[in-house]
Amino acid sequence: MPLPFILGAAAAIAAAKGVGSGIHGAKKMKDANDTMKSADSLHKRNIRRFDETSEATNTAMDKLGALELDILKSFENFSDTIEKIQNRPQFKEYTKDGVKLPKYDKEALKNVSVGAGVLLGGLGGAAVGTVGGFAAAGATTSAVIALGTASTGTAIVSLSGVAATNATLAALGGGAIAAGGGGIALGTTILGAATLGVGLLVGGVIFSVTGGKLSDKADEAWEQMKKAEKTINLACKYLNSLKSTSIKYRQSLTAVRDKYNEMFGYVSYAVNNLHKRDWNYFSQEERIATQNAILLVGLLYKMCQVSLVNKSNDESEINTVNKTAINESISNANNVMSNLL
Repeated sequence: MPLPFILGAAAAIAAAKGVGSGIHGAKKMKDANDTMKSADSLHKRNIRRFDETSEATNTAMDKLGALELDILKSFENFSDTIEKIQNRPQFKEYTKDGVKLPKYDKEALKNVSVGAGVLLGGLGGAAVGTVGGFAAAGATTSAVIALGTASTGTAIVSLSGVAATNATLAALGGGAIAAGGGGIALGTTILGAATLGVGLLVGGVIFSVTGGKLSDKADEAWEQMKKAEKTINLACKYLNSLKSTSIKYRQSLTAVRDKYNEMFGYVSYAVNNLHKRDWNYFSQEERIATQNAILLVGLLYKMCQVSLVNKSNDESEINTVNKTAINESISNANNVMSNLL
């Protein structure tokens, strides 16, 4: 075969191979680009799903936290009314069918009432999830109890206006700066801290998942997306469970609060409208209403101390819903309600 034909054939074969390699290379680039786009799209969709689930859960938890603070705030009026009744009996702690409730303590009730009132006033512009964060940690009651005394040793209950607000914020910040605490500034920061929201509800792991960028390599990006998706699925399952549990707990708390309002309404009318100030002049119905109201105050006080979230000790783990304590509290509430006089 003449040399030109041989060289021509070789060149044609080489050209064909080159075109084939080019097509294969282009296909690989297209596949990699499609993988990257798909990974990015799915990751963004998963994050949106998490954000929507988180927002719905935070909203439900905020409603619960606000209800708890509102209940605690109402205790001052209750305590003031009860203290007007002369010759009243000693209202002891309640122990029945495994349920134990604290005895009537006017100072404790006044302290939590003042603290709750100041917190409600300071939480007006707080981030979504802040109020719910108190409920999640079972800190609604304990937080306002801790706010009972200013750094000077003066009871916050005896303060008013700006002084009460500043003393409460300082207490929330760990005390006065001079005493080693964070002072008013830290207290204000805590009230507006988003970390009391989803950070507390879910745990730190979710931030690295939703905040990190995917790799610029197709295979790595897809693997990262699938790993993040698994974590987001777990977080959303947990958040949905927390939301439904918080709604159920709020319903139980509302039922007890409504019954308490009904009982206290009779007492308040007798004392503040009919001006009955001596237990000896109370009718049997008024005495029963008073005893029931005191019992329900103790129940509400205790219910506001329940932690809805078990915080994981490992930042790489999702928190868990404290269903055991929640269900026990709801069961106790039903038990007490059914045993009212």
